[in-house]
Amino acid sequence: MRSDIRSLGTSAATNSLFVEELKMASSKASSDPRTLLFLFERPTEPVFMPKGDKGAVFDVPDEYLVERYRPLKDDLASRFGTEERIAVKTITLPDLSLPLQLGRRENFSLFLPHHKKMAARLIEIFMGMRTLEDFISASVYCRDRINPYLFIYALSVAILHRPDTQNLPIPSLTETFPEKFMDSAVFAQVKEETNIVEDSGQRIKIEIPVDYTASNLDIEHRLAYFREDLGINLHHWHWHLVYPTDTSQQIVQKDRRGELFYYMHQQVLARYNFERLSNSLGRVKRLNNWRDPIEEGYFPKLDSLVASRVWPPRFANTRLNDIDREQEQIRFDLQDLERWRDRIYAAIHSGSVIDKDGQSVALTESKGIDILGNMIESSTLSVNRNLYGDLHNLGHTAISFCHDPDNKNLEPFGVMGDTATAMRDPVFYRWHAFIDDIFQEHKNTLPRYTVAQLDYPGIAITGVQLVSQGEQPNIFSTFWEKSDVDLSNGLDFNPRGSVYATFTHLQHSTFRIKITIDNKTGADKIGTVRIFMSPKYDERGLSWSFRDQKNMFIEIDKFVVNLKPKQNTVERLSHQSSVTIPFERSFRNLNQAPQSGQELQRYMFCGCGWPHHMLIPKGTADGYPCELFVMVSNWADDKVEGRGDPVCADAASYCGVRDALYPDKRSMGYPFDRQPRAGVQSLQQFLTPNMRVQDVKIRFRNEYRDPEKSGSLPHRN
Repeated sequence: MRSDIRSLGTSAATNSLFVEELKMASSKASSDPRTLLFLFERPTEPVFMPKGDKGAVFDVPDEYLVERYRPLKDDLASRFGTEERIAVKTITLPDLSLPLQLGRRENFSLFLPHHKKMAARLIEIFMGMRTLEDFISASVYCRDRINPYLFIYALSVAILHRPDTQNLPIPSLTETFPEKFMDSAVFAQVKEETNIVEDSGQRIKIEIPVDYTASNLDIEHRLAYFREDLGINLHHWHWHLVYPTDTSQQIVQKDRRGELFYYMHQQVLARYNFERLSNSLGRVKRLNNWRDPIEEGYFPKLDSLVASRVWPPRFANTRLNDIDREQEQIRFDLQDLERWRDRIYAAIHSGSVIDKDGQSVALTESKGIDILGNMIESSTLSVNRNLYGDLHNLGHTAISFCHDPDNKNLEPFGVMGDTATAMRDPVFYRWHAFIDDIFQEHKNTLPRYTVAQLDYPGIAITGVQLVSQGEQPNIFSTFWEKSDVDLSNGLDFNPRGSVYATFTHLQHSTFRIKITIDNKTGADKIGTVRIFMSPKYDERGLSWSFRDQKNMFIEIDKFVVNLKPKQNTVERLSHQSSVTIPFERSFRNLNQAPQSGQELQRYMFCGCGWPHHMLIPKGTADGYPCELFVMVSNWADDKVEGRGDPVCADAASYCGVRDALYPDKRSMGYPFDRQPRAGVQSLQQFLTPNMRVQDVKIRFRNEYRDPEKSGSLPHRN
């Protein structure tokens, strides 16, 4: 393997980790939760085909076979004979008529109401299985009958939320459905390579081109490295996997879910704007006039291997239209979106919403943002879906069908209709700039933080220094890096064995932030260190007004620290960030998973988090000027009582904590989530003694580096 390429593991390694000890005595195998992982392999191949590196086979009852294969039962048993047979129990299944309405070769969207109902029903069935054996049996039965996209989504949600499977790893979607992430030309090369070269160890790696969706004639293509990054799109898909909108309250009802929807997307938008300024582009324009044409076009160059369809493009200056699609059972007008928007704004300005019973519910300082988040998205937690509608989701839908709003040309939805592909499209950020503007309208009505709410009496930050490997102090270093992803699990009916695609992504050197804190209280104290970063200047090269800059801050880290009297020196390494998950975990490299204990549990679930390689924006060759903001707040005001077991807290800022309360009592985005107090026009005027700003730069080098030598890998003790 080339020295400048990082490997994400092989499907053989993935399976051997969890299957090595599965010497499958039938009675045992059918109750081992790890057998569920086989159902993610080659999702359109029949379930009776060999799975894993040892060719394990599900011993499927006759009635579980689809009609096409029942006459071939005896032949199949002889063809796929193996010592590793997984017995499948026969059970009486609930009514599957609703999820069966989606054809096997159709696309699936979480933004379509009818599709969400089908997914909710299938999740309900999986969650309702009383025993693990029944769950495995139901999953095996459904796999060859249910649409693969729908099946994998529902199975993943159920695995994450059932107590008997919640510690299982969910394989990366890049392995299960690689067509959602890379150029369709890659698969033609992969097919040729796998058919000709039988020994997977001798197969060459197929390189995903850097510039395959557009050329530099398209100004928006400057941001393709961000929008089309595999880790970023996996983050968006996994977040919506952890936070589904339409299923049982047991799954949907999570602490501060609506607020987290707001904050995660607000941070994505801030990061995107940061990248735009790094590339000499202005901040993204809100998509708030739906009668005007959409200036930006997007040509995804993706094929759907399951649906056997090309993802449709959107041409420049396409207009939105009323949607009338009988096949998807959806019909709505742009006026519906406008009515919902106006009602939400009216509720914000009145300070309250009307619930399903006609009662007024106040948009309070602490709960209002959560209520709005659940309304705008909207989830089943919405206080009144009939009145406030489905603004966010059907906005995605209107954009995704703008090329064929009435199904005249029998075209499927575009990339904006899928959580795994939506962030590739420039219009995603324009739409979410509009959505964020609604939340900011509410935030602007809230009381402004006083000095007392911002200060930590007796605590002062006296120094901040950034130390980045290979650079002068206070300079971040960014560059390109290449990594591999194994496609074999998603290549149905192709010769078996690993086959890799190599992709290029942004990366940064490992860094540490050194903070000097003076505790003048004379007693031990506990504080929460909050680290953010913002561009120093706006797109015109002028210093920011604080009212604008506050929305440009991206969260870098947040952690609790003990402060002894007098001077304290705190150092924090980049890979400890509360925002990100390690590079390997973004892609579920199960070969590197811990073997046991709580670390294994944490690794299994925590696929949700911003990809660590995208923690720091690209910057410029000369060094892009930024302001690194560090604050120590009073932990006594931050702590959450009875928060629960903090498993999966390492990327809590954007993803929350599994089975526990959000680990920060403050509003998400504090202290930048509200308008400043009177007299504050700049960041310097906003500061209190427990805050400090350090000028830093991000220096980008347009070169490829070896992760083992570049400092992009975390320090090991």
